[in-house]
Amino acid sequence: MEVVIGLEVHAQLLTRSKMFCGCPTSFGAPPNSQTCPVCQGMPGVLPVVNRRAIEFGIRAALAFNCRVNDACRFARKHYYYPDMPKNFQITQYEEPLAEDGYLEIDVDGASRTIGIQRLHLEEDVGKLLHEGTLETAQASLVDYNRSGVPLMETVSKPDLRSPEEASAYLKAFRAVLVYLGVSSGNMEEGSLRCDANVSLRPRGARELGTKVEIKNMNSFRNVQRALEFEVRRQAQALGAGERIVQETRLWDADGGYTRSMRSKEYAHDYRYFPEPDLVPLTLDRARVAEIRAGLPELPRQRRQRFVSQYGLPQYDAELLTQSRALAEYFEAAVRELSQPKIVSNWIMSELLRELPADDERAIESSPITPERLAGLLKLVEAGTISGKIAKDVLQKMFVSGEDARVIVSREGLTQVADEAALGAVIDRVIAQNPKAIEDYRRGKTVAAKALVGQVMKATGGKANPGIVNRLLEEKLSQI
Repeated sequence: MEVVIGLEVHAQLLTRSKMFCGCPTSFGAPPNSQTCPVCQGMPGVLPVVNRRAIEFGIRAALAFNCRVNDACRFARKHYYYPDMPKNFQITQYEEPLAEDGYLEIDVDGASRTIGIQRLHLEEDVGKLLHEGTLETAQASLVDYNRSGVPLMETVSKPDLRSPEEASAYLKAFRAVLVYLGVSSGNMEEGSLRCDANVSLRPRGARELGTKVEIKNMNSFRNVQRALEFEVRRQAQALGAGERIVQETRLWDADGGYTRSMRSKEYAHDYRYFPEPDLVPLTLDRARVAEIRAGLPELPRQRRQRFVSQYGLPQYDAELLTQSRALAEYFEAAVRELSQPKIVSNWIMSELLRELPADDERAIESSPITPERLAGLLKLVEAGTISGKIAKDVLQKMFVSGEDARVIVSREGLTQVADEAALGAVIDRVIAQNPKAIEDYRRGKTVAAKALVGQVMKATGGKANPGIVNRLLEEKLSQI
């Protein structure tokens, strides 16, 4: 059987105000403190389109290689739920903002092009807070702070063929949005939400199987886990001669399974019609061209350039381009020190270790600027300090915010390169380690490394490793 998957991704746009009113969109405010008659759906109020949201939508559409339509129109989507104050949602249906795009992804070293059917704008709904679990709650509270927040929904074509591809698509999709600055992509806060449509069909068949929609997936891992479970469930059902029912299912992350939520709605169930309070939008082609010209270099292109221009391994390039801020930090450091691989190693192994793992923009507020990191590495390259001491200096730079040279000078950390002084230390170490000398005579070369370690320990890590290795080799050859 062949797996067929399509993703519907909702991304909250990084505007300061809501889609059709001036209420703020900041996360974490007290319940119902960021509302007004418009986003509460009071009778007689009129919506006004957020221009910034339209521009963000165009920006994303161009990055996803979509055709931005000359005109678009909002519609009313009717359904009844407690978190929907108007009992309809203002969205786009027959005349979306953009269509016919694609996103390139990489899975297991192979490149795939995933079609994007449409990209449209809409408003978010409120949030239900249940007292207990959904099934056992005695009461539910409604917070309308999120009601009216601008959303961008992007519907992929059914081109994904495995849960791994679906996860890769979502990661690549999110990376583009974050690079563009149009969404935070924070799945935990609900800024990025994903629904998946999955079906199975005989391999080689053209007709799609009965699709099942999966909701409530709040991480890349859960998207993949939910799809893996659903593929197994449908395969077992079809293998047993059962019929797949078109429905919406919820993913239970704790139990690791999907469960039926409701029968799947069709478009006509929502009774779409054009929004009478908003006129159709005609887009200024000159403004669209201006937005296109202002697009940044996107993650995939930047990753490929890091490999070709800097000679980085694919792994390094992927990690360094995960966020735009990190990629720009790397390039700024390389402009100061033309050693891309050395800079990459220090960023990945030492610098990122000191930063919060869940904050992609933490690199921007790091006390160690790209220039200061390059300055530290220049001290290592010049032999002023050893790599081991440099790691200690890096930690002190995080605490104090000082330049590496200041710390090295104040604490007397300059590397010892005096051959006479090091020779005396080596003589002492040789005299104090007769067993290591005997092992070396018997051909155990690892004993020499142990002696080097003893010399470094005796000098507080300040000895120049290159000189120590050469002098020790000379003295051992004379024994």
